[in-house]
Amino acid sequence: MKSMRYIVTRPCLQEGSLSILKYLQPTFNQSGPAVFVDDKGDEHSVQVDTERARIWGLGGLYHAQHLGVNDVLNITNLAPARYQVEAIVKPYAPPASPRREPNKAPETRRVVVSSTPHVREVRMQEVPQPQPTQAQPAEARPAEAPASETGAGDVRVTEVRANAAEAAAQTQVGRVQPRPPAERTQAEWGSVPVSSQPVAGQSASNASAPAGSVATAQAVAAGPSALTPRAAPEFQRGAEARQPTAQLAELAHLTGYRLDDLGGGVLRLKAELGAHGYTVLVALDEQARTSPAWNEEPGYRVMLCSEGEDPQGVSRLTHEALEALIEHARLVPLSPVDLRGYWKAGHVDMESAASIAELVSAYLAQRGVFSFVLLTLAQQPAHSVISVPRLAEKLGSGVNYAELGSILETLTRAPFLALTPLPGGQFLLRVGVADLLTDLAEYADGVRRRVRTPAGSRPETAQREGLGLRA
Repeated sequence: MKSMRYIVTRPCLQEGSLSILKYLQPTFNQSGPAVFVDDKGDEHSVQVDTERARIWGLGGLYHAQHLGVNDVLNITNLAPARYQVEAIVKPYAPPASPRREPNKAPETRRVVVSSTPHVREVRMQEVPQPQPTQAQPAEARPAEAPASETGAGDVRVTEVRANAAEAAAQTQVGRVQPRPPAERTQAEWGSVPVSSQPVAGQSASNASAPAGSVATAQAVAAGPSALTPRAAPEFQRGAEARQPTAQLAELAHLTGYRLDDLGGGVLRLKAELGAHGYTVLVALDEQARTSPAWNEEPGYRVMLCSEGEDPQGVSRLTHEALEALIEHARLVPLSPVDLRGYWKAGHVDMESAASIAELVSAYLAQRGVFSFVLLTLAQQPAHSVISVPRLAEKLGSGVNYAELGSILETLTRAPFLALTPLPGGQFLLRVGVADLLTDLAEYADGVRRRVRTPAGSRPETAQREGLGLRA
């Protein structure tokens, strides 16, 4: 029986699911319950959903097999709704034996000795190790560390506050709940307005705090300067984040397009690639096609609609395909060059998204093969000779000779410089893989600190340019 190879992704691990890509559709062609049998013979009940192209209920299998991102599943169809699953994860590496943690250094804690609206006196006190076998009565607990006694290693610290208003402001700020990362990113980008609402469960005393404390709390809650924007911002999954403008803005940010609002319900995705550049005009509805902006310039033209609609006289971009493109762009970097063929072909729907999913799966598979080779090399000590045939035997059928030769050749060049070619098809491992990864991390961090972000790629500039708003 033919086995199908699947690369585990981060969404799979988070949701406990498996995406039914296009090449897996013949294997999972019917919705309903199914059984996955792992290497140990344990059975895992799953639910196949062909409409959403997902298989649910794999969380227990991922946990039992200790699977991570880019690990491999070999799936074989044994019988209807019954499949054999073979996991390939860090092969030939013995599992770490459980061991007891060494005795930790004594933990210290700040204990309040006395407190007034203006002065608070604290001291540092060692926290005793918990004794699970001995239960102390509740009446004896307050007497363990009286505030008047100080040990030999105690340090008294007196904190002076400026005034009572500042103390109230610190209390108010401490109670403000941070917003989720998705909401913070939307507030920074401005693509979807974020309403300011009071925190649920906040006491009435907070509402009567001084005006200075409320202003301080709002400044801390909404201050974007203290946040570090991510390379691929995560937008809200709610109804606001599903607005077409917000989705197109995220797609433009992830893939390198420039998004302009031409008015009349027409948006423009522009790939500024010189001689390789092109534009895509997106009509948000049928009425937008009558706008003068629709015929403003040559380029590809699509109308945003649902998967079940089929507009006449124009290619379509479906909402479902747009969401799938965003998900794929979060996994691997996609560029306007990769997507040009799909705009040129006409409709960009779920069939096109499935084709892009195969491209993304190929990228992830290449990354997984590279990690597979590195993890196998990690079993060799530094300054040892590596035989390519023996290494290929360890890797098994997961890596062919062409891929292995390309990866080993890459590891001989900068910035890796991990291998030195030797006669007879052998290599010298110049440094251990763990040390190599540490050196690469330090090198990457040093280069990152020296990189200056262009002005046009800053979040506030990208927001103005992405929505066609120029200062």
